Amino acid sequence: MSQTATQSKLPFWMYRLSTVMKSFKYLYSLPPEKLKAFLDSYEVFDYDWSDEPKLIRELGADYCNEVKKKTVDYYSVLNHLCSIGQVEKMYIPPAMDLSKSIIQNQILFERKMASDLGLTQGSRVLDLGSGRGRVANHMATATGADVTGLNIDTDQIETARRFAEAKKLSHRCRFVQGNMNVFPFPFEDNSLDAVYEIQVLSYCRNLEETFRELHRVLKVGGRVGCLDWAVLDRYDAKNPEHTNMMKDVKAVIGAVGNPTIAQYTEAFRRAGFKVVINENASIDGLQAPLIEQADKFYVGLGKFIHFLVSCKILPKHFDTLFERLSRGGPQFVEADRRRLVTTSHYIVAEKLGA
Repeated sequence: MSQTATQSKLPFWMYRLSTVMKSFKYLYSLPPEKLKAFLDSYEVFDYDWSDEPKLIRELGADYCNEVKKKTVDYYSVLNHLCSIGQVEKMYIPPAMDLSKSIIQNQILFERKMASDLGLTQGSRVLDLGSGRGRVANHMATATGADVTGLNIDTDQIETARRFAEAKKLSHRCRFVQGNMNVFPFPFEDNSLDAVYEIQVLSYCRNLEETFRELHRVLKVGGRVGCLDWAVLDRYDAKNPEHTNMMKDVKAVIGAVGNPTIAQYTEAFRRAGFKVVINENASIDGLQAPLIEQADKFYVGLGKFIHFLVSCKILPKHFDTLFERLSRGGPQFVEADRRRLVTTSHYIVAEKLGA
């Protein structure tokens, strides 16, 4: 299936231009209080779910709701910034074919995951942390599956619904508000054929609890596909260079938790799953070429934005937005090249029978 067919019936360049213009319009009229909330939301990436005393001390006893609020403040603006470049789907994919673009590598990975999950016509699927709904749209179009997206941000949900309506896919792409840390999910026991998520599990307060909920809603033999952020064995928490780099990387990718691969697989096992795929989906485990591609685009765009601001064509807050967005990009590239962290680790787990 062609890239154009999976994204829109419009020529691809027209679809992208329309999307970029809508996001620029939204950002142009961004209220000061929303800008401040977005910038303040980055504070949440200084935390880790495993350090509850710090969370309580600095965010209060109701820290889960404070994390939720800051996450919504972050994504309600970030999703528009991402849509301006090749990361409208809000993730940098595994580097599966270095001759292809970020968008083309997204399509390659999504096809692989759909195949690994066994998605076919009529499969009932949950997209956990569904963002702007573009992945759900591709999955439904490419496989005939019925996909329900779960997300905490109403702005992204409305964007996803409008996109599905425009594509005449509302009957197969539905989007509901929900929190992956609040149970039960709005599905019956043993009702889903598959679940997938892309780079959202750092927002899970407790991986095992979330995986147990996924186990409840999946049919026996149903699968969960996860492409996510992981801290690798070479990372040394006692090394100041590593910890400083980690702080920058977490801010640029938007991560709260710092899970390891072993923590993912153990949480799946304890929740009643069998891990059937456990690998880095990037060539040689390095995602850096695509990260660098995205970083160069936003740095270059930021310079152009600065020129337009200096000419008083764009308001000053555009400078602030794009400087904050691109900060930490080189550290992300370096951390990936050193194999300290990755955002392209891929796990598929299957629900076992009784």
